[in-house]
Amino acid sequence: MFKREDYISWDEYFMGVALLSAQRSKDPNTQVGACIVSADNKILSMGYNGFPIGCSDDEFPWNREGEPYDNKYFYTTHSELNAILNYRGGSLDGSKLYVSLFPCNECAKAIIQAGIKTVIYADDKYGLTPSVMASKRMFRAAGVEFVRYEPTGRKIELEL
Repeated sequence: MFKREDYISWDEYFMGVALLSAQRSKDPNTQVGACIVSADNKILSMGYNGFPIGCSDDEFPWNREGEPYDNKYFYTTHSELNAILNYRGGSLDGSKLYVSLFPCNECAKAIIQAGIKTVIYADDKYGLTPSVMASKRMFRAAGVEFVRYEPTGRKIELEL
């Protein structure tokens, strides 16, 4: 008997974890997930976008429009920052971040400060916005590599 040949790659595995994490988000418009991985392919942390602990997702707004105090942007924590803050093991120096959406400038600052050296992202739909353009500028300056995830087209299903 020989080993299976149809197992998933590391990139498929970790992006799959990021996409699965995104499914925990209660945001009605945008669900983003992140997975931080060590250089030797061990999962260090995960996160998804949502409100901080203690801020009820039934009491804070999910709106994208309207007065700043009445929309989600002042209150939500992005998946990348949640993954960084969820890590309890010490340093993230040299790690990789798999994320379903390219990081904003605020998350880029946290990624750089945390020592994450590679960002693998699935979607760059806001790539021409000032926030993401600033992220890419900071990543280049700080030596953080960013690479678009190349889907294999493989369908991976979970039966629960």
